[in-house]
Amino acid sequence: MDTYSTASREGASAAAGGAAIVASVRTVYRAAAVTLTGLLVAAAAVAAATTGMPKQTSPLLWATINVCDTAAHPNTIGIRGSMPGTGDAHEQMYMQFVVEYRSPTGHWHFRSGGGESSFVSVGNGSFPSRQAGWDFVLARSSTETYTLRGIVVFEWRVNGHAVAQFVRATRAGHMAAAGADPPGYSSATCTVKRKAAGRLRSRR
Repeated sequence: MDTYSTASREGASAAAGGAAIVASVRTVYRAAAVTLTGLLVAAAAVAAATTGMPKQTSPLLWATINVCDTAAHPNTIGIRGSMPGTGDAHEQMYMQFVVEYRSPTGHWHFRSGGGESSFVSVGNGSFPSRQAGWDFVLARSSTETYTLRGIVVFEWRVNGHAVAQFVRATRAGHMAAAGADPPGYSSATCTVKRKAAGRLRSRR
């Protein structure tokens, strides 16, 4: 089993040969994982217990590639995610977007040099679902070819503390509300040519 190579993705897996599948990811009470002590730990645990929790099996929880090196977006991989709300306006929802490339052995690796976005706020949990996306642009050239995929980290936070976190690898078959090129495009992977010495940059 291949694993996501970024440090925060332990436990998320994908099939050999590069087929991106839904990851098996746990619900996390962040108070148990970070350096919170005393009353802060108790407050985070109480907040998690009293707020709605997202459903890991929700059809509204997904990641897809909706742009892949098109005429309008050359040397670009666009990653889009969808996450369900819980009905609780006190919860804030966030997404983080990551690019990984497939090695000749079929394993996926984190793409350093701009291959990871910040966490993006997408609204509160009162929404039935929210979508967001991030474009990663590679240097123009044709001397190297990469097969890429996207990883999206979804977090639900209360009072600034994460009460749940899921991870998804990109898959085909999802309809983005905006940003797809061409319209309706959805894929698990993306093949892009780039310059060996180039750097990858990102844009929202």
